[in-house]
Amino acid sequence: MITVLKPNTTDEQRDHLIHWLEGQQVQVHVSKGDEYTILGLVGDTAHIDMELLESLEIVQSVKRVSEPFKKCNRKFHPEDTVVNAGGVLIGGGHFAVIAGPCSVETREQIVGIAESVKASGAKLLRGGAFKPRTSPYDFQGLHATGLELLSEAKKDTGLPIVSEIMDLRDLDLFADVDVIQVGARNMQNFELLKGLGRTDKTILLKRGLANTLKELLMSAEYIMAGGNENVILCERGIRTYETYTRNTLDLSAVPVLHELSHLPVVVDPSHATGHSSLVPSMALAAAAAGADGIMVEVHNDPLHALCDGAQSLTPVQFDHLMGQMKRVLEVVRP
Repeated sequence: MITVLKPNTTDEQRDHLIHWLEGQQVQVHVSKGDEYTILGLVGDTAHIDMELLESLEIVQSVKRVSEPFKKCNRKFHPEDTVVNAGGVLIGGGHFAVIAGPCSVETREQIVGIAESVKASGAKLLRGGAFKPRTSPYDFQGLHATGLELLSEAKKDTGLPIVSEIMDLRDLDLFADVDVIQVGARNMQNFELLKGLGRTDKTILLKRGLANTLKELLMSAEYIMAGGNENVILCERGIRTYETYTRNTLDLSAVPVLHELSHLPVVVDPSHATGHSSLVPSMALAAAAAGADGIMVEVHNDPLHALCDGAQSLTPVQFDHLMGQMKRVLEVVRP
């Protein structure tokens, strides 16, 4: 349920109404706009008398929300949320590029890549320490050592770091990680989502391989329901009957998610296409579609990468992409 307050409502009147509503055993989410304040009621609102609410002097309107996702719903929070990811703003007109290797391999590799992507304009460094792989025989990441190497790259370059978590038991290892990524395979790992909801870390939530946008938003709702509203949505392609690309990049998800939710949306063209030759065009298309950022895999030696070398750009290719990206953004975000 949403209650819109009139523009002349005082803080005292608003707080008095919130206190009364909380006494009705519902959570109240407050969103302040330029003109109106919106109270989003979360929980069992069936027993709340809409006519009584509407009759109050300070209430402009009351309506029920049919969608099951509440906290991430744009109806609850009409203005774009701007997430602070280690000092980098994402959303609400702030565009950020996340770049780095699929997996951390050596100190020289991750620090070298970090320095090159920063010089090209990337704002955050990505790198996998825990790698969910289809085959149990593939490289699974360096785990704690990988996170330590990412921290060293962060100290050397100042870039905030992004890395994927697979198990809540490893959460303490992520103390120096600025953005914790929930991968596609864990999008509906609800115990993991609930645990991350109890942290104050920024969470980058990837869409599952075969999940709908509604399911993605419901997973975001799990995190936000736990109290953590620092969530970034990520479109990384879904599985279809097409086999030429690794996945099918659903760029229509960007405007749809922006219409449904106030959360920032970034796009991962590397995992979506699986081919480095296709990454630049899809990255530019994502920016043109209104994405709040992109996440691109960059490796200094893709042919010998331990993970996903085929979809990784070289530092030179990434630098060229960033030059093109600047021109696209100048057009779509003058």
